[in-house]
Amino acid sequence: MRTKTLKKNKINLVTLGCSKNIYDSEVIMGQLKANGKDVAHEQEGNIVVINTCGFINNAKEQSVNTILNYVNLKQEGEIDKVFVTGCLSERYKPDLQKEIPDVDDYFGTTDLPLLLKALGADYKHELVGERLTTTPKNYAYLKIAEGCDRPCSFCAIPLMRGKHRSKPIEELVQESEKLAANGVKELILIAQDLTYYGLDLYKKRNLAELLRALAKIEGIEWIRLHYAFPTGFPEDVLDVIRKEPKVCNYIDIPLQHISDEILKSMRRGTTHEKTTKLLKLFRKKVPGICIRTTLIVGYPGETEAQFEELKSWVKDMRFERLGVFTYSHEEDTHAYNLEDDVPEDVKMKRANEIMEIQSQISWEQNQQKIGKTFKCVIDRKEGNYFVGRTEFDSPDVDNEVLIDAEKHYVKIGDFSEIKIEEAHDFDLYGYPV
Repeated sequence: MRTKTLKKNKINLVTLGCSKNIYDSEVIMGQLKANGKDVAHEQEGNIVVINTCGFINNAKEQSVNTILNYVNLKQEGEIDKVFVTGCLSERYKPDLQKEIPDVDDYFGTTDLPLLLKALGADYKHELVGERLTTTPKNYAYLKIAEGCDRPCSFCAIPLMRGKHRSKPIEELVQESEKLAANGVKELILIAQDLTYYGLDLYKKRNLAELLRALAKIEGIEWIRLHYAFPTGFPEDVLDVIRKEPKVCNYIDIPLQHISDEILKSMRRGTTHEKTTKLLKLFRKKVPGICIRTTLIVGYPGETEAQFEELKSWVKDMRFERLGVFTYSHEEDTHAYNLEDDVPEDVKMKRANEIMEIQSQISWEQNQQKIGKTFKCVIDRKEGNYFVGRTEFDSPDVDNEVLIDAEKHYVKIGDFSEIKIEEAHDFDLYGYPV
């Protein structure tokens, strides 16, 4: 059977997983477009490329289900070819080839030239920073490094992404200038570990210097930091956040746990005392900073007492933003040698308890914003509301500011001064002033 209705040789790129995968998909699309290919993101096409995630069980399940769905469409003659790339493919290629043989080919995270060749395209080395962005026009992700050298016991990312490799500052500035020329106003810096940036290239942690270079780019108004690691955090970054108006008073620093025993087993290289001291330093050096973190509950051996310690600490620290994962037992990781002994229902219960605490903290902090005016970027219109964000909020994961579109008009992609008149647990409501 042949494809019946779809435009011939249009490539549909489907992205699963994190912002780093979104970035990779944008690079693939940029290469394909430069080769004269008809390519789109999550639209119809008779050739499908699935960029998978292999991070934790839920993500792996979603990736497998997506592959099976498109293989089914291929068998029914609705599409012609299915290619799979990304983390799941990097990690489980032999298993996937055996279990889902109807996929035309599988590619790992470093196989971009081979993937392009399979799609009838050549890898163009000169395309520094050329991407087809899939995010709203006002913001874009900027991947400053690939891979990770950290030994965290629960994490399979080094298996899928390899060792840490920083991109040169000049290359990142060039890429960002192109983004700014296309209307991007906010850069969201991503890597497996931002704080390791530069150690391989410059023999020192060089994130602060990179931030200063990016802040000079005309048209860029916000620079946001995602995925910092607590151990060996370069304190000069805090000085740049405080002094440079373009760098948002925001940092995403996944801390995972606070019990000394759990942190040691997780191989995080820190302690309860050191972590708390670091967070106090953040707040001292950058008054008003928004700290986002993520935690893991149900790690092997996590006792009720260790969980209570975590709960108490969350109450004390009053994080501005917080998310929780339940522990996922990943083969080939150091923690896989431990018994996954916390039952799933207990993991979920613990996660919900943490989020209940955070919900109350967030509500209390949001109440203090009523009557205040914030510079917001307007990302989109949804239903009867324009949806924006303050500098303390990252897209998709943090709070949003809702503006009644029937009463007020704000331009999507622009910044607007919004006065807050109502506040809920995670959303604010306001109007332009």
